Amino acid sequence: MSTNDPTNTRFDARAFLRSVSEAPGVYRMYDAKGDILYVGKARRLKARLSSYFRSTGLNTKTRALVSHIADIQVTVTHTETEALLLEQTLIKKERPPYNILMRDDKSYPYVFANTRHAFPKLEMRRVRRPRNDGRYYGPYPSSVAVRDTLQLMQKIFRIRNCEDSEFSHRERPCLQYQISRCTAPCVGYIDEHDYQQQLEHATQCLEGRSEQVAIRLSHEMEAAASSLAFEKAAFIRDQIQQLRSLQSHQSVDMQHGNADVFAYIEQPGGLCITLLSIRDGRVLGTRHFTPDNGLDLPSEALMGEFISQYYLGLEQRVPAEVLVNVTLEDQALIEEALSHYAERHIRVTSQVRGHRAQWVRLAQTNAEQHLASTLSNQKQIRQRFIALREALGLAETPKRLECFDISHSHGEATVASCVVFDSDMGPNTSEYRRFNINGVAPGDDYAAMRQALTRRYTRLRDEDQTFPDVLIVDGGKGQLNMAREVLEELAISNRMTLLGVAKGTTRKPGLETLFLETTDQTVTLEGTEPALHLVQHIRDESHRFAITGHRRKRDKQRRTSSLEGIAGIGPKRRQALLRYFGGLQGIRKASLDDIANVPGISRPLANTIYQALNG
Repeated sequence: MSTNDPTNTRFDARAFLRSVSEAPGVYRMYDAKGDILYVGKARRLKARLSSYFRSTGLNTKTRALVSHIADIQVTVTHTETEALLLEQTLIKKERPPYNILMRDDKSYPYVFANTRHAFPKLEMRRVRRPRNDGRYYGPYPSSVAVRDTLQLMQKIFRIRNCEDSEFSHRERPCLQYQISRCTAPCVGYIDEHDYQQQLEHATQCLEGRSEQVAIRLSHEMEAAASSLAFEKAAFIRDQIQQLRSLQSHQSVDMQHGNADVFAYIEQPGGLCITLLSIRDGRVLGTRHFTPDNGLDLPSEALMGEFISQYYLGLEQRVPAEVLVNVTLEDQALIEEALSHYAERHIRVTSQVRGHRAQWVRLAQTNAEQHLASTLSNQKQIRQRFIALREALGLAETPKRLECFDISHSHGEATVASCVVFDSDMGPNTSEYRRFNINGVAPGDDYAAMRQALTRRYTRLRDEDQTFPDVLIVDGGKGQLNMAREVLEELAISNRMTLLGVAKGTTRKPGLETLFLETTDQTVTLEGTEPALHLVQHIRDESHRFAITGHRRKRDKQRRTSSLEGIAGIGPKRRQALLRYFGGLQGIRKASLDDIANVPGISRPLANTIYQALNG
C-alpha cells in the first residue's frame, strides 16, 4: 500500500479533514520534527486541503510533500484577500522549503537623497530595504539604470554629485559647475530654497511625474519672464527643452505609464521570470529570477505566487500596472490584495494592446534570451565538472567544489575566502564565505589557511551540513600538506577529495600543476582542457573574493584607526564624526569650530580631537 494513502500515514488526514472549516484561510504543513514544510492559502480550506490527500492525480513532488506531513495548522480569515496577505507574511517569516522562495539576501540599487543635508545630492545606494535616513527611489533593476538616471537628473536639474566632505571644504566651483552639471551650492551660487526646488523637480521625475514637472516649469518660466528675470526664464526654458527631449526618447513610441511587466518562460531544464520596469514610459531595465518550482506548479499558479511574494513578501513599491504574459491563477484576488496593500487601485492583467503589448513582448524576449544563455552556461558547467571527474579519476562526477585563498598586505588585515561552485549553476555566490584571520603572525599564510579551514569544516561537521566533493587549496605543496593535516585532525579526510593548485615557474595561466591528495600524485592538464578551466575559474574567483574582503577590511581599519586612540571617542561618536565629515580626510581638514558643531561633540572634546589629528 502506498505510504501516501491517508489511512497509512502518521498524519490522520481523514480525521483532520472532518474538522476543517469551509471558510477562507491559511494552512501550514509541518513534518515530524515540527519543521515547517509549506504555507498555502485557500478560498475554501476544506476543499483545498482535501486535494492533497486524494488517491490519484498528484505529481511526484506533491506526493513527496504529503509523505512528510505530520501536522497541519490552519488560520481562518474573513476574506481570501486577508488569507493572501497572511500567507505572504508567513512565507517571508518561515521560508518553507516547498514554497516559491525569492532570495532576500541581496541588496538592490536605489536613488537616495539625504534629507538631513541642506543641499542633498542624489546618489546610488544598495540596501535590502529603504531606511529612515532619507528618501529612497526604486529599487532599480540594475546599477547601470541608476547611474543613467543620476546622469539625467544632474544634466537637467544640476543636482550636485560630490561627496559631503568635498562639499564642505570647497572654496571655488568645481568642473561640474563649469560644464553646467551643477549650480555650485558649495560656494553659495544658489540658495537653499532654489536648490530644494530643483531637487523636488528631480524627485518628481524619479516618481514618474515628469509631465507635471514640465507644466510647473512652464508656469515658472512665464512668471520669470513677466518679472523681467530673463536669465532665469532662459534657464528654465532650457530645462523644459531637455525634459521634453528626454520624454520623447523615453517613450520610444510607447506613450507614458508606470508598470512592472513580468514574463514567464520555461524550457526543459529550467524556467525564468523576467521583470521589465517601466517608469514614465521609460524602460529602466530588466531583472531575471529563476525560482525553484518545488511542487511543479503550472505557469499560471507559479506566476501568481511569485508576484504575490515579490510585492507582499518583500514589501516592494507597486506601480499603477502589473502586466504579465500569462493569465494568473486568482488574478482578481491578487489585484485586490495589491490594491489593498498599496492603498490605491492597481491593475493586474495579461490582456493588453498597443504599447503595453510591446512591453510584454519585450519582457518575453529578454526572458527567452536570458534562459537560453543560462541553459547554455549550465551545459558548459556540467561538461567541465564531468571533465574534472575524468581528469582526477573520480568514481562520480562532483556536485560541489570549495576553494580557499588568503589575502593580506604585508600581514595587514588578513582575510581568507571560501568560494563554492555547484555543478548546476557554477559560482554559488550565496554560499561564499569570508574569514577574518586573527591571532596569527603577520604574513603566515599557512597558519591563516589552517584557521580558515578549521573554522569552516568544524562548523560543517558539527551542524551536519553539506561537505564539498572536492576541496581546492591555492598555494601548492605546503598548503596541500597543511590542509591534509586539518582534515585528518577533524576526522573528515574521507569525506572529500583534496586538490592543490601550484602555479608554474612563469606563473602563467595554463601551466599550473595539480596535486591530488598528496604531493606525490601530480595531475598535468593541457591549457585547453575544460577541467583545468574549471580549476582556474574557481581559483581566480576565490582570489578575487579574498582581495575584495581584504581591501574592505584594510580600508576600514585605516579609516578609523586615527580616531580609535582618542580618549572619549567611542564607536557612536566615531561614526557620527565620519558621517558628518564624510571620512577621516574631512575630519583632518576641519577646524576646531567645525568639529565642535558635530552633534554629541563638546568643545573640550573637539579640542582633544583636533589636537590628536593635527598635533
